Amino acid sequence: MATETVVTAEQELGIETRGIERVSPKSRTHVRIFDNFTTWLSANLVISTVAVGALAVPVFGLGFWQSILAILLFNILGVLPVAFFSTLGPKLGLRQMTISRFSFGWVGAIVMALFNIAACIGWSAVNVIVGGQLVSALSNGAIPSWVGIIVIAIVTTIVSIYGYKFVHAYERYAWIPMALIFVILMVIAGPHVTIVPPPAYSFATIASFVSFGGAVYGFATGWSSYASDYTVNQPEETSAARVFWLTFLGVTIPCILLEIMGMALTTGYKGNGAGDLLSAVLQPWGVAGKLLLVLLALSVIANNIPNDYSLGLTMQVLGRSFQYVNRAVWTLIGAVIYIAIAIPASANYNGTLENFLLLIAYWLGPWAIILVIEHFFFRRGSYNVDDWNTASKLPQGWAALIAMAAGLVGVYLGAAQLLFVGPIAYWLGGKYGIDIGFELGVVFAAVVYVILRSVERRTAGR
Repeated sequence: MATETVVTAEQELGIETRGIERVSPKSRTHVRIFDNFTTWLSANLVISTVAVGALAVPVFGLGFWQSILAILLFNILGVLPVAFFSTLGPKLGLRQMTISRFSFGWVGAIVMALFNIAACIGWSAVNVIVGGQLVSALSNGAIPSWVGIIVIAIVTTIVSIYGYKFVHAYERYAWIPMALIFVILMVIAGPHVTIVPPPAYSFATIASFVSFGGAVYGFATGWSSYASDYTVNQPEETSAARVFWLTFLGVTIPCILLEIMGMALTTGYKGNGAGDLLSAVLQPWGVAGKLLLVLLALSVIANNIPNDYSLGLTMQVLGRSFQYVNRAVWTLIGAVIYIAIAIPASANYNGTLENFLLLIAYWLGPWAIILVIEHFFFRRGSYNVDDWNTASKLPQGWAALIAMAAGLVGVYLGAAQLLFVGPIAYWLGGKYGIDIGFELGVVFAAVVYVILRSVERRTAGR
């Protein structure tokens, strides 16, 4: 008697049905290794990246070459965990926040998932607000910002709902028009850029350099909690070195180039944020310039797609009842939530939410070092991947949670951003502080985790 294959409505539509379930080596068909480069290239070749660089001179008071040094140094440091975690996708076949269970245990991973959900929704809201406001400004208010917000969110949600294959397909080509537009912008703006001299050497200068570097680092390393989500369907034998370097270059190249561009534009043009600066550059082009700006506004779709897709997966890490709900449903719910946040917030948006998100990105440092120590020091790269969904076989997680708390204490003591200056940061640099939040967070978490995880393994045996 022939066995009938049941085809779901999602499968008929081509929507990915797999959630955080492990992808077995036999099921992996993603062999375009260069997608590790283009996915991150497209996601970062957007106006949001320009906005980060535009903080250097007017906000942090840095000189031209100081800004470039900070952009180079802190992007390289920030992307290292993103590139490393990307190599775990082919190796383990597990999504990034699911891998957290092998350090934080079942309950601890839920706590970390909540951090990631907040970041996904927050950055999605910021991106659609920026895009919607730019569209509204270009139409002289004829198109309300909420229309732009909804259009951008709809396109983003459609691609994210369809899943892994469609995310890679979109990002594979989305970078091309953006690269051409940014080249045009660089050529036009070049003659207007001036070399801003560095301020007199002082503790305040060091504070500004390190604090701006923290914003750069936070933006780059923000992808680390998503990284393996986009490599789980690659064959197990895929070269880890190639995955690492393609991911590394895919993030660092656009971040470095566009952040330098954003910084340079502030030396030759006046404007409040990236949108104003880019509008000023293209203003002489009239209608053609406005068309290019509309395309730039739509570039945030490529940046939001990883936020939305990984949001749906992260929701399933909250527990089995959440896992029973299709990933695509969570993605859709997430889109509704960030639209509901973005539309009222766009009326009085002044960058405060973006600054807040750069501040809360500090959680990624302690979280990442805990996973790295677990991988190299305790597991030595060996995982029993079949335990991913069995709480009794995972670590108890108390060591990781305490280490994470210690890391956040370090962040509190050392952070120095626009919205907050910690006690140690203030002691080192005065009113504006010297930002060592990431460094203290990582060191505190690392020391505590090495000690407590050893105790946890001895007492619990897992």
